[in-house]
Amino acid sequence: MNIHEYQGKALFARYGVPVLEGVHCTTVEEAAAAYDALSSPVVAVKSQIHAGGRGKGTLLHPTTRDVVMEGGVKIAKSRADVETYASSILGNVLVTKQTGPEGKVVSNLYIESGCAIAHEYYLALLVDREEKSVLIMASTEGGMDIEEVAEATPELLHKVHVDPSMGLLGFQSRDLAAALGLTGAAAKGFRKALASLYTCFMENDCAMVEINPLVRTEDEGIVALDAKVSFDENASFRHPAWEDVRDLSEEEEVEIRAKATGLSYVKLDGNIGCLVNGAGLAMATMDVIKLYGGEPANFLDVGGGANEEQVKTAFSIILEDPNVKGILVNIFGGIMRCDIIARGVIGATESLGLDVPLVVRLAGTNVDEGKAILAASTLNIHPADSLAEGAERIVALIGGGEA
Repeated sequence: MNIHEYQGKALFARYGVPVLEGVHCTTVEEAAAAYDALSSPVVAVKSQIHAGGRGKGTLLHPTTRDVVMEGGVKIAKSRADVETYASSILGNVLVTKQTGPEGKVVSNLYIESGCAIAHEYYLALLVDREEKSVLIMASTEGGMDIEEVAEATPELLHKVHVDPSMGLLGFQSRDLAAALGLTGAAAKGFRKALASLYTCFMENDCAMVEINPLVRTEDEGIVALDAKVSFDENASFRHPAWEDVRDLSEEEEVEIRAKATGLSYVKLDGNIGCLVNGAGLAMATMDVIKLYGGEPANFLDVGGGANEEQVKTAFSIILEDPNVKGILVNIFGGIMRCDIIARGVIGATESLGLDVPLVVRLAGTNVDEGKAILAASTLNIHPADSLAEGAERIVALIGGGEA
């Protein structure tokens, strides 16, 4: 779950991570009033979307797709500048490297005070599952695409792994400050900010926190000029307040609807729809599809206790994706009974008028009953006895991998 920059900075401020004063706005009038309230001769007018690369993005008219303005982050030196930029940003579509060509409509702005920047740095914390630790990455090359830095000059990307059972240790923050060339008050400010940021990361079950840029000011202060925060949704039961900062307009409508019906759905770029019970089995199913030359169109976990209606809903969600050319159902019946899945598959196929190939692999509780139900139907359903067979068959039925 992602949140906006202005929300991330409010979170940072609660933990003592230095940020500049700013105001969240949704109208041009609010943006102009924010400029007056901040009493800063120079402010940043920042579009707020759940994607990076805003400064280098392009704003397009939502209907004509004509270019309105280059850049979704602008420096304003007057009230008139703020009004001009806010008018050009709000309601238009911002296209960045991370949004894809469709872009995202900008409905929120952040007007932020300016500061005298001496140098820009990159700083990020994320979960490293392989190392079972929190990975801290930092670079002197802030403000740039970190992927380019990592590829072209990997020696400039410094990494520290933090054992969660021990926490961030003093020597780790000192070494990182030294690697960035920080000394004196700037080094002290960096270590203090990093410690606060690590506490924020852990206490809020973050999956990633990225600041690009983190800046050293001309008076040797350290300030977070950006705040990209992503929470681990698996921990949502511990954080009911997350619902207050969730921006549903930034999320896929179909994913929201799936969640409301108890399904876990994520849209992908392939053409083979997947309906599976269990997150691990769903991941394995996608891997095996790719092994046989196909590309999964989605991650869809119906869970262990889905009923016939949920299965039907799952099918309808899969079929809303125009890229889907075939569907693979892979069910291991534990709590979930195979006969219920079979009835749901038939009901969905009949009611939705399914016209793409459908391969069904069932195993586990009531598997014989489930297979018998499928066999007795007159529908064009292709059975499979194993995951490998199912993946190979659906790839063959749609004519191979992606066109």
